[in-house]
Amino acid sequence: MARKENADTSANPGRLKQIALTYKMTRRVDSKVGLVVAGVGIVVFGVLLAIGFLIGHPVYAGILGFLLAFLAMAIIFGRRAEKAAFGQMEGQPGAAAAVLENIGRGWSVTPAVAMNRNQDVVHRAVGKPGIVLVGEGNPNRLRGLLAAEKKRMARTVSDAPVHDFVVGDGEGQVPLKKLRTTLMKLPRVLPGSEVTAVNDRLRALGDLMSNMPVPKGPMPKGMRMPKGGRMR
Repeated sequence: MARKENADTSANPGRLKQIALTYKMTRRVDSKVGLVVAGVGIVVFGVLLAIGFLIGHPVYAGILGFLLAFLAMAIIFGRRAEKAAFGQMEGQPGAAAAVLENIGRGWSVTPAVAMNRNQDVVHRAVGKPGIVLVGEGNPNRLRGLLAAEKKRMARTVSDAPVHDFVVGDGEGQVPLKKLRTTLMKLPRVLPGSEVTAVNDRLRALGDLMSNMPVPKGPMPKGMRMPKGGRMR
């Protein structure tokens, strides 16, 4: 029992510290986040309390209002924090890989399966919708990079559906903040066992990550490809 209490006590400061860090990061990008979140909480609580007075149960309505206000504040804060995070990531090489790696269960993600000297890069995700190739960089150069990667994969997994997207704000591209949603909306056509088999066959092909020390998440600007990597 004592161990459980100690674990809970040590976990709470960790969560609070994480929330504080998230708030500081968000506030650097969104200076009004504190006012907006507080305003939402006050309005929700005030409305519920007013309703409580009208129906003659201010105490019960006040308790409900407090809970709903806290929930609304958490939702609004989460959305603004997510927006701020995407705003900081946008435009950085490797940002799409960071989003893919947090897509959730059922997906196997391999960052940087192909890259050229201009730092246009293709990432791969395998899930029930099939194989998804996500390119980030110059759209014109990515066409050739994506086509070459599809041709390479076709030798091993020609029976699996392949989807490809280019991250960006231009016509026909997928904004970074909508990348996860776009992938989650794809039709699921492969059973779990087939996903594993496809992923195993693709891993056997090898990729850039097995030949070069690429850090996880957004890659530093100006990073050069080492000799010996698969360049295109």
